[in-house]
Amino acid sequence: MTPPRWLNTGLPVRARVSLEAKVDLVQRHTVELVTDDELRALLARGGRPKAYVGFEPSGMMQIGQGFVIAAKLRDLVEAGFDVTVLLADWHAYINDKFGGDLERIQACGRYFEDCFRALGVPGSARYVTATDLVSTPDYWMDVIHVSKAASVARIRRALTIMGRKEEDADLDASKLIYPAMQVTDIHRMDLDLVLGGLDQRHAHMLYRDLAPKLRWKMVVALHTPLVGGLQGGGRMDPVESKMSKSKPDTAILLPEAPAEVERKIEKAFCPAKEVEGNPILEIARYILLPRGSLTVERDAKFGGDVAYGSFEDLARAYAAGGLHPKDLKDAVARSLNEALAPVRGYFDAHPENLRALVGG
Repeated sequence: MTPPRWLNTGLPVRARVSLEAKVDLVQRHTVELVTDDELRALLARGGRPKAYVGFEPSGMMQIGQGFVIAAKLRDLVEAGFDVTVLLADWHAYINDKFGGDLERIQACGRYFEDCFRALGVPGSARYVTATDLVSTPDYWMDVIHVSKAASVARIRRALTIMGRKEEDADLDASKLIYPAMQVTDIHRMDLDLVLGGLDQRHAHMLYRDLAPKLRWKMVVALHTPLVGGLQGGGRMDPVESKMSKSKPDTAILLPEAPAEVERKIEKAFCPAKEVEGNPILEIARYILLPRGSLTVERDAKFGGDVAYGSFEDLARAYAAGGLHPKDLKDAVARSLNEALAPVRGYFDAHPENLRALVGG
């Protein structure tokens, strides 16, 4: 049977993958792997190790979440992992998403599931909710075990995983439960590898710190880059400046209409010759170039069409002034709309969960 058009990612599927090729698949396009030796030992054991990524269903998915994580989930499946996506509805409730309306949070979780399917995450991936996990025997006892093994100060430092500051726990003690739940999730799912954006590092390191004390098995931690918001303005703190659905005019959402993509990119921060903190270059680097080359179309008198196969070549040309910001924006908007076309096709065919989320 021919797969649906929206699942045709254009990426090759390898029938047999060597150990080195598996390591490369897992590691490519990431910013941190903890640790390389542990990953190699895990893959050398054979079998099907377990990996997961967790998301708060908290609004429309933005492209930095969707494309980057979906590509890495495809890599993990190809490398032989059993992959689970945790739709963390209880966590979103603790974090005050949708005003604490659990039904709306769960509706958003179903939309997130659609997003990953639309982005070509293989059908073998499982989707579970935090509601599923917390109903299992001994879940809350393990939350207590984690809480007893960690100091309040250590838990407070991990609050950045939920986009919170340490002092937010002074107003709502439930916030302190969140990191302990995320550590417990990893244990209860019997994971071998945990995946997340760099903003999830504190939770993964908290698990690795506590695992020996709790006599739980160690997990490999894999972190992907964060795509900056369209407002730009520097990358001193990538977590603070990441693209966020809470600022919809500085984020491109799934499934964004072509004209909206063009409008948002046209007004985005993109100063001439500046590479650092340039969100348009980050979209090219983390979303578009891993899929293939980026072609800039321009009149012959401005140098004619040019294709960039690597971010290094693109950044070098831009920094030298050989590529005008408008030409870069036009190329990124065009390429991004092409990448989003299958996603729009999926939601045209399966609109129910998106409609439930937006109330349309």
